[in-house]
Amino acid sequence: MFNNCPTLTRGTSQAVFATLLAVAALHAHAAATIVIQNTNAAGVGFNDPTPAAPVGGNAGTTRGLQRLIAFQAAADIWGATLTSNQTIIIRASFEPLSCTATSATLGSAGAYNIWHDFPGAGFSNTWYPQALANKLSGVNQSAGDPVDGQDIIARFNSNLGQPGCLDGTFFYLGLDNNHGGDVDLVTVLLHEFGHGLGFQTFTSGNTGIQEDGMPSVWDHFLKDDTTLKTWNIMTDTERAASARNTGQLVWNGANVTNGALLVLVTGTPGLSIAGPASGTAAGIYPVGTAGFGPSLASVSVMQQVMPVVDQPTGKGLACTPLSVTNARAVAGRVALIDRGTCTFVVKTKNAQNAGAVGVIIADNTAGSPPPGLGGSDPTIVIPAVRVTLDDGIRLKAALATRSRTSSGVIATLGLVGTTLAGGDAQGHVQMFAPNPFQGGSSVSHYDTSATPNLLMEPSINGDLTHSVVTPQDLTFELLKDIGW
Repeated sequence: MFNNCPTLTRGTSQAVFATLLAVAALHAHAAATIVIQNTNAAGVGFNDPTPAAPVGGNAGTTRGLQRLIAFQAAADIWGATLTSNQTIIIRASFEPLSCTATSATLGSAGAYNIWHDFPGAGFSNTWYPQALANKLSGVNQSAGDPVDGQDIIARFNSNLGQPGCLDGTFFYLGLDNNHGGDVDLVTVLLHEFGHGLGFQTFTSGNTGIQEDGMPSVWDHFLKDDTTLKTWNIMTDTERAASARNTGQLVWNGANVTNGALLVLVTGTPGLSIAGPASGTAAGIYPVGTAGFGPSLASVSVMQQVMPVVDQPTGKGLACTPLSVTNARAVAGRVALIDRGTCTFVVKTKNAQNAGAVGVIIADNTAGSPPPGLGGSDPTIVIPAVRVTLDDGIRLKAALATRSRTSSGVIATLGLVGTTLAGGDAQGHVQMFAPNPFQGGSSVSHYDTSATPNLLMEPSINGDLTHSVVTPQDLTFELLKDIGW
């Protein structure tokens, strides 16, 4: 079994599962057949008997059955998209995954096994995920495997929404994407199934070391704009550096490059700082965009920046309604807020309630590019972005001489430049390559600069559709590049 499962967060597959007391097989009959195997024990996960009212087209009457029906919906979407004469088996479970009160791992999934040099392989001496190897060869590569020849292993967080696990934010089990402030389960499933189908590398992005000295099929299409090399011909050291080469790691497959013209908007979401008091803070800043509120592709805000200050240290967390003084400062302005303690949604909503027209959240840990802002709240109508710790310090220095209601530091939030949002100068789509490296997220996702948001970014965004194809999304285009 191959252990390398990208994780999906908000805010590794395992060889040993709970005793299999009940197996429910769900089928998507279309261009490909997908079977979901339930590995949860009685009374938990898919077998949870807690009564549930039908919601959003999901007619299940227990929590466990509604989860199974949501899986069926995601399987139907992928089954109608793929072409294979080999059944795709997904071994799935709900179980506790890592959480805090303000963040959570939603799920993880990946290929159960990988194969090379089978009949029909597009590249020799190259690893392929099992489901794709089965499709290309026309036979089940793991026939006779004692675990039913499973192709994908997937786990999802059973504690989401409980105290200590993204408190109060649950999986939405409806099929209509009307998730409100909760996390749409069907979207999460589409994302994780995508990883299992091949949206991942089997080469270590952290060390650059290939599995048994051979590249993944993925690596033939990962290109570094600095070295102009693809990962399959790099050294280990070069790959490890490329995985941290922010903004320079791209996908050069023809399907994704052509599809990007149909999906991505022109101009990169960014923050521009100018004005008479901006000084050395003037310039264009990379940002992490929000999964809530309006997209920077649909709005443009230009206004003075004013900081929220509600801590003895001089920081502003905005985790509670703003004081009269802070509200007067940010009304009609772009509020600068510090990351920490509460969710991004809470901070932004408090600033909006105080009259702010936009929000900049300064990170509290080093790293670039700034990650996106996770969360969902349909009542938020102002744009919000995250900047790096260093850029937050620059902004605060420029704001040090402000008055109580004016700073002379002007922020413009919107699209910057003429390249595709999330693409390089050649039109290649950028991959997620933050520095420092983020295990479970780096390399095996699209970059967070893509606009509109893509399904295969490292965090779920609230504006995603249930589509994996153009013109809404680029997931299937990448899978086509590797052989689907």
